[in-house]
Amino acid sequence: MAEMIKEPIESYGLSSKDRKKTLFSRIGIVGCGKEGSKIATVAATAGIEVVFLEISDERIKRAFNKIGAELDHRIATWGLTESEKKTILGRITGTLTFSAFKDCDFVIEAVRYDENGERSLNHRKEIFRNLEEVLKKDAIIATNASSVVITELASELQHKDRCVCLHFVMMQPQSRVMEIVRGLYTSDTCYNKVCQFAKLISYDFVTVEDSAGLVCNRLFFILLNEACAILQEGLTTTIEIDSIIKFGLGQRQGVFCIADQMGIEKIVPQMEDLYKEFGSLKYKPSPLLLRLNRAKHWGVRTGVGFYAYDEEGNRIKKENDKK
Repeated sequence: MAEMIKEPIESYGLSSKDRKKTLFSRIGIVGCGKEGSKIATVAATAGIEVVFLEISDERIKRAFNKIGAELDHRIATWGLTESEKKTILGRITGTLTFSAFKDCDFVIEAVRYDENGERSLNHRKEIFRNLEEVLKKDAIIATNASSVVITELASELQHKDRCVCLHFVMMQPQSRVMEIVRGLYTSDTCYNKVCQFAKLISYDFVTVEDSAGLVCNRLFFILLNEACAILQEGLTTTIEIDSIIKFGLGQRQGVFCIADQMGIEKIVPQMEDLYKEFGSLKYKPSPLLLRLNRAKHWGVRTGVGFYAYDEEGNRIKKENDKK
């Protein structure tokens, strides 16, 4: 009988050296507030490992609480299970240092707005420089923004071609669309990879030229200004205008509800930037918006805006409000 030939099974497998890393197997997020936490949740749900950067342990804890609350909402309304929640959370890690991004092939800047509703351009440029120091040269650096031109953010980097802008549209609950913005330096390779990322997380996307406000915000701000004008003219009430938007135009939410969720303190400076950029009165913030902003009636965050809200951010309805 011939001797049986035995060969180690390892000979038939790929070594760790030969294995190719899956594109977007691990991404980073700088800032995990309202926008960053949603991006982290969406990516982790799609099976991607996520590491996010915050400025303190307290902020990291707050971010996990926000993500956990969103997943609990999905358990209550979407049929997500507790086991799936644990799996999603297990893919997310918080950090205090940029060095944790070294193995990421994609990092998205999503820093918070300050008290005046602004995000410092110089601070964001510094973030881009810090990312370039720790990332591989082919790793993508992106910003989640609608008011900052990506070309300007990338202008001081050595590898400008790997910079791109993503605008996750968050005006409607569960909206799954993003605007992808190519800057002056953005390469075809970078752009194509980002399109793959959008598909990977099951998002629709539109390609937009590098411009202040992009498409979504420019359309929304004009609608909001006109709604404010109608309200000031006394033609009808806030709730009735939103009803027309919802049931007449087929939107999930009214324009004033969306404004309160976005935050008046963010909307006003963005509209002022558009007014300076294009010189058109259609972008100049309504006097009503300016009045709310000065009074710090910023919407859900402060408990009062166009509507009033409780401590959990639920709108307080009046007896005569439509259901």
